[in-house]
Amino acid sequence: MSTGALVVEGLTKRFGRKTAVDAVSFELQPGEVLGLLGPNGAGKTTTFLCLCGLLRPDGGTLRFAGAPLGPDRGRTISLIPETPEVYPMLTVWEHLAFAARAARISGWEARADDLLARLDLESVRDALGQTLSKGMRQKTLVAATILAGAPVLLLDEPMIGLDPKGQRELRDLIGTLRDAGTAIAMSTHLIESADALCDRLLILKSGRMLASGPLAEFRERATAGRTLEDVFLELTA
Repeated sequence: MSTGALVVEGLTKRFGRKTAVDAVSFELQPGEVLGLLGPNGAGKTTTFLCLCGLLRPDGGTLRFAGAPLGPDRGRTISLIPETPEVYPMLTVWEHLAFAARAARISGWEARADDLLARLDLESVRDALGQTLSKGMRQKTLVAATILAGAPVLLLDEPMIGLDPKGQRELRDLIGTLRDAGTAIAMSTHLIESADALCDRLLILKSGRMLASGPLAEFRERATAGRTLEDVFLELTA
């Protein structure tokens, strides 16, 4: 296990008689993007909610840099949910200021300005959260979360609600974060996004792991005219 790795072993979460996540295990290294793929109800979001502490697992262990994750894991793991919820009476800039102060970051303003520029948010810098479109709310959360600088970033369906320009901006930003050493896990239904961004894939169905490994291994299966999407559909059939 490398320094700074997130290690998940046997993660299990039940809701009554339903097992939503069934003994899922994986390792996420700094500077790596892991793609969680699976049909609806596969357990992707539940896995993320357990990792960031919003749900209590029923089994398994979670460690970061060799130490168990505790109740203060918000400084280690940040989640950007699929449905972006922002504070209606805070401006975009005030969201970034709130994140910086919560994370006790000084001298954050220049980095915040850069994030606004990279995500095309400069024109709505002083707009209230309640006036923002879904795509703008998503990008505001992305900017605030990245500014806080947690070493592990979870992105739940991050491309949903973004127009093509916004998707490209986010892809570029994910690449920059990976190069800077952030460990990133991303759930997605978009096979092309996984193919473009991810170093490794974890495929889930009904809470169980079907396959995991480097993206290159999945590409090797896509031979004789078959695509990565074909491989995914065969695995989850």
